[in-house]
Amino acid sequence: MTDSSPARPVVLDIWCELQCPDCHAALDDVRALRERYGDRLDVRLRHFPLEKHKHAYAAAQAAEEAVDQGKGWPYVEAVLARTEELAAKGEPLLLEVAAGLGLDAEEFDTALIDGRHLLIVDADQAEGKAIGVTGTPTYVIDGERLDGGKSQEGLRGRIEEIVDRLLA
Repeated sequence: MTDSSPARPVVLDIWCELQCPDCHAALDDVRALRERYGDRLDVRLRHFPLEKHKHAYAAAQAAEEAVDQGKGWPYVEAVLARTEELAAKGEPLLLEVAAGLGLDAEEFDTALIDGRHLLIVDADQAEGKAIGVTGTPTYVIDGERLDGGKSQEGLRGRIEEIVDRLLA
């Protein structure tokens, strides 16, 4: 008897930080992977704010608010495209990006004040530390950890090899 239900998608976790220039550089690879595999690849953003970037923790919370408002990836990509500006402007930039995407910026402001997304960010960070994440971006697929913080070189190809094998 054959199972006609679609296979579960392959999960790619990306530990990322929205003020990180290396994560910004990784965006093209992430876009290409999402385009190539569509819903066969579940790309999950995991938060790993680094202490050296003072607005990263707020940005992670804002990204979760964007997920709640239905525009998680567009928001993440828009913030990552402006990492230098985020360093200079901080939270006002997070609200500006939200408004620019047609999201409820007041609700973002409230979310940053009331801390409703802190648990998700803290849980991601704790899990990342537990599996040895030390920098961003770090990819985890099929139990294999790939560190993109030092170089993105060859990582997309390696991820594609793993996804292709798992989907075969």
